[in-house]
Amino acid sequence: MTIPLSAAPETVRGPAEHDVRTQIIEAATAHFSHYGYDKTTVSDLAKAIGFSKAYIYKFFPSKQAIGEVICANCLSQIEADVHQALSATAAPPEKLQVLFTVIVESSLRLFLQDRRLYEIAVAAATDQWPSAQAYQARIRKQVEDILKEGRASGEFETVSDLQMTSHAVYQVLAPYLNPVTLPHLKALHAEHPQALQQLVLRSLAPQR
Repeated sequence: MTIPLSAAPETVRGPAEHDVRTQIIEAATAHFSHYGYDKTTVSDLAKAIGFSKAYIYKFFPSKQAIGEVICANCLSQIEADVHQALSATAAPPEKLQVLFTVIVESSLRLFLQDRRLYEIAVAAATDQWPSAQAYQARIRKQVEDILKEGRASGEFETVSDLQMTSHAVYQVLAPYLNPVTLPHLKALHAEHPQALQQLVLRSLAPQR
């Protein structure tokens, strides 16, 4: 599997298009899949590729930096699914429903069907890697933008503080963004996929 490297440029060293970087990422993906992220060392990756450990450090400052690239590109896949779905939706209430639905289903599909990605995602969420923090911030901004649009169109209430309301809505979604809690919520989402959406939308409706 060839993995693009543009999603986390701050974690890499050397020329942006260097083939060696791709080799390292692919070797890391294979090792993480077979042995797990925690049990794989940079020395293991160096042996697998036939490079010295020092040479790998010319391209990535740490094992986490390698994981960051893999994690960032995985998260970008989820966001691409979300943006594609939102682009076909006009009304803010529908956008919020789409955000909830697509982000949950895309996360479940990506993290729970590919164990090699799941362990990296758990490490990123548990240790709050920059890629995970940036992803969470972008989703929070997406929620706030939808609420602003809904308030401007009269479809959402305008009495409560926007920032607090946005934070509350994000907190409802947050457990589904976290790969640590995601497996435990899979059955709940399958049974009542729209329950949280409807609850949130009722709380946002303007008072008549």
